[in-house]
Amino acid sequence: WRARAVTAGGGEAFTQTALYQRNNQGMAISPALQAALAENAATSNTSDTNKVNAPASLGWVLLLAFAGGILLNLMPCVFPVLAIKTLSVLKTESPAQRKTGALAYAVGVVLSFVLLAGVLIALKAGGAALGWGFQLQSPGVVLGLALLFTLLALNLAGAFGLGQVLPQSWLQASSRHPLVDSFLTGVLAVAVASPCTGPFMGVALGYALAQNAAIALLVFAALGVGMALPYVLLAFVPRLAKLLPKPGAWMDAFKRVLALPLWLTVVWLLWVLGQQVGVDGTAYALAFLVLVASTLSLWTAGLRRSAVFVLIVGLFTAALLRVDISNSLPNSDSAVTNNATGVWQDWSAPKQTALTAAGQPVFVDYTAAWCVTCQYNKKAVLHRSEIAAAFASKNVALLRADWTRYDAGITAALQALGRSGVPVYVLIDGQGKQTLLPELLTQQIVLDALQTLPDAAK
Repeated sequence: WRARAVTAGGGEAFTQTALYQRNNQGMAISPALQAALAENAATSNTSDTNKVNAPASLGWVLLLAFAGGILLNLMPCVFPVLAIKTLSVLKTESPAQRKTGALAYAVGVVLSFVLLAGVLIALKAGGAALGWGFQLQSPGVVLGLALLFTLLALNLAGAFGLGQVLPQSWLQASSRHPLVDSFLTGVLAVAVASPCTGPFMGVALGYALAQNAAIALLVFAALGVGMALPYVLLAFVPRLAKLLPKPGAWMDAFKRVLALPLWLTVVWLLWVLGQQVGVDGTAYALAFLVLVASTLSLWTAGLRRSAVFVLIVGLFTAALLRVDISNSLPNSDSAVTNNATGVWQDWSAPKQTALTAAGQPVFVDYTAAWCVTCQYNKKAVLHRSEIAAAFASKNVALLRADWTRYDAGITAALQALGRSGVPVYVLIDGQGKQTLLPELLTQQIVLDALQTLPDAAK
C-alpha cells in the first residue's frame, strides 16, 4: 500500500510505496515502510482541533507531561491508592514524618515512571515496535493486575488484615521502615495508572519516545512529578491538611467504601481479558481469583490446612485442564468490504488507503479495551446518535484500530502520527489531510471538526 504523510498545512511530506509482508507470526512491516514511518515521525507536524501542534520546545513538552501526571490521580483505579495515602496523613501526627513519607512516595512514583520508560526504550532499541500501555497487551499482565486489585479490595473491605497473611517479621520491618512502605505505595500507584494516556499526555509521550533516551527519561520523570504533586502538597502545606476531617471511626468505613472502585476495576480487567482471550479464558481467570479468595478466607479463619488443600486441588485441576491464559483469540485480517457510513469497521492500512484514494473522508479511532479514556469517549461521544448522524451527513467512513493486543500495523500508524499510546483520533478529509483530535473528546469537539468537511452529496 502507499503510505502518505501530511503536514499541518496539508502538504505531502513524503510518498513511499511499501508492502506489508507476512510471516509465521502474522503481519510484519516491510523495511521500506519502517523507514518512511520513521521519517514521518521526525518531520511531520499534524494539527488538531484544539490547535495543540507538535511541541516546539522541550519546556512545553515537560509542562504537558507534568499536567498529564496531575490528571492521572483522577483515574478511578488510582484514586483509592491516593485516598489511602491521604488517610495515612491523618494518622501521622508528626509533620516531619508526613514530609519524609510524602517524599518517599514521590520518589517511588518518579523512579517507577523512569524505570517503565527505560524498559520501553530498551525494547524499542532492540527492534520492538511498542508504545505506552504495551504491558496491558499481555493477558498475563492483565490477570496479574486483576489479582492485585482483588487482594487490595478484600483488604480494604475488611476480609483480612495484613497481619493475618504476612509474616510478623515483614510487618515489623514495615513499621520500622515506614519510608519503604511509602515508596512501595508510589510504585503501586504507577502500576495502576499506566494503562492509558490522559489529556496532555499523548503529545508529550509521543514526542518523548521519538527523542533520545535522556530526553525521554526526563519527560517521563516530569510525568511522575505531576502525579506525586497532590500528595506532596498535602504533606508540606499545613493549611491543606487542616481541610481534611479529623481522624475517627469514619476512616474504617471510608476504607470499605474505597473497595468499591477496586472491585469495579477487577470487573473491568476481566472484561479486558475477555477481549483478549475469549469467554473461556475469562472464566478460568475468574475461577483463579475465586480460588485465591477462598484460600485467603480459610487461612484467616485459622483453617490453614484446609486452605492449603483447596489451593493444591485448584492448581492441580488447572494443570490437568492445561489452562494457558496467554493464548489469544485468532486475529482475522480485515478486508475492504464496503464504504458504509455509520457502521464501525475494523481498521487496516489498505482499507484506509482505499477509502482516502476514493476521496471519502475517514475517521480513525485508535483504541484499546484496557484504555479507560477510550471507553469513556465511546460511551459519552462516539456512540451517541447525534454524532453518528453528523458522521453520516458528511459521508465519513468510520474505522476502529483495536490495539488491545499487539498489532504491528497499528503501532506503526501511531508512530507515524507522532503518538505512542491510545486514545488517538484522526479525521482525514477527502484530499488526505489529517486532523488530530484531543485525547479527551466532547461532542462539540467532534462536531466542530466535522464542520470542516463538505456535506455528503444527496
